[in-house]
Amino acid sequence: MVYRILVASYTNEIYTLAFDPSVPSLTLTSTLTVGHHPSWITPHSTDKKIVFTALEQSEGKIIVLKLDDEGRAAVVGEGPSGGADPCSLLALDGQLLLGNYSSGTFTTVPLASEPPYIVTAESAVIPFSGTGPNKERQEASHLHQVIQHPTYKEVLVPDLGADKTRRLIRDASGKWLEKGVISYKPGAGPRHVAFHEDVVYTLLELTSEVTAHRLPPLPAEPILLDTFRTMANPPPPQFATDMLAAEILVPPPNASYPTPYVYVSNRNDPNPAGDTIAIFTTVGANAKCGYVREVRSGLKHLRGMVFGGLDDKWLVAGGVHGGGVKIFERTESGKGLKEIASVDVAAPTGFLWL
Repeated sequence: MVYRILVASYTNEIYTLAFDPSVPSLTLTSTLTVGHHPSWITPHSTDKKIVFTALEQSEGKIIVLKLDDEGRAAVVGEGPSGGADPCSLLALDGQLLLGNYSSGTFTTVPLASEPPYIVTAESAVIPFSGTGPNKERQEASHLHQVIQHPTYKEVLVPDLGADKTRRLIRDASGKWLEKGVISYKPGAGPRHVAFHEDVVYTLLELTSEVTAHRLPPLPAEPILLDTFRTMANPPPPQFATDMLAAEILVPPPNASYPTPYVYVSNRNDPNPAGDTIAIFTTVGANAKCGYVREVRSGLKHLRGMVFGGLDDKWLVAGGVHGGGVKIFERTESGKGLKEIASVDVAAPTGFLWL
C-alpha cells in the first residue's frame, strides 16, 4: 500500500508525498502554491476530500483545499482567520476552530457542505489576554494549539504567553466558553498537549520540559503528577535560548504497540547529527515518567511530526532548516525509531496522513 502525506511548510507551498513502505521510499508527487507560511493542516470532520490550512501572516487567512484520489490539492475557498498568525486549526462538529498566535484570538467558523466550505461571515472571535515573565515571548496571549480532548466534550488551547492551557466547552447556544485552565510555572510557555488515559502531557516550549497532569472532568482541578526535561543533558549555555522543544505525541496503544510512550521533538541542536526525538514512558504506578532514549533525526529545526500508517507504525517528521522530510519506523515495540526513507523538500512544518 502507498500512503499519501500532505506537508505544511514555512514556504508558500503545500506538498503531497507518496510513502511506499514496501521499498521503502518517499517521493514528492505534487506542489501547490497557496501563500505565506501554510504551517498547519487539518482534515474536514466528515468530508475526507476537504482539508484546511491557514497562512501565518499579520492578516491571517484560511485556505480550503480539495484533494483528488492521488492527494493532489486545489484551492476551493479562503477567508479571514480572525487574527494574526494562525498556527493551529481543528475541524469539529460543523465548525473550524483556529488559534491565532500573535493576536491571541480564538476563532470559530461554521462549515458548509459546498464551496467554499467555510462561512466566514458568521465567524465568532474570542480574544484572550495574559502575560508571563519572558518579555520577548510572553508579552500577550499566544495560542499555540487547538485540540479536542479524546473523551471529554471540551477543547484544550495551550496559551504560550499566559502560562496556561485553556479548557473550553460549547454551551447550548453553540458559543465556546472557558470553564477551566491547567496552570504552569511562570515562564514555562505551554506549546502543545497530548493525552493518555486520564493524563494530559504538556510540552513547555520555553523551558523544554513536559508536565503530566491528571485531568478529572470539569469543574475539578488538574493534579500535577510529574515534570521532566525533554533532553537528557541541558544545552550548552550559548545554545540554551535556541534549543527548545517543539512537538509532543502519545500514540494510543494497539496490538502492534501495546505499551504507550511519549515522543518529544527538540529543535536547534548544534550536533551535526541533527535534532533529537526523545522517548519517555507514560506515567507509571509511581506517578512518574521515565527516560527511555533520544534518537538523532538528521533534521535541523525539527518542528512537526505525526504518527501514521497501519497501527501508527511510522513517524513522519521534518526539518525547517534542513534535512527535508523523513519517515521513521518504530522499533523495540516503540522504544526506538529507525529512519527508513526521506525526501528533500523546503521548510516542512506539519503533516497530515491521508
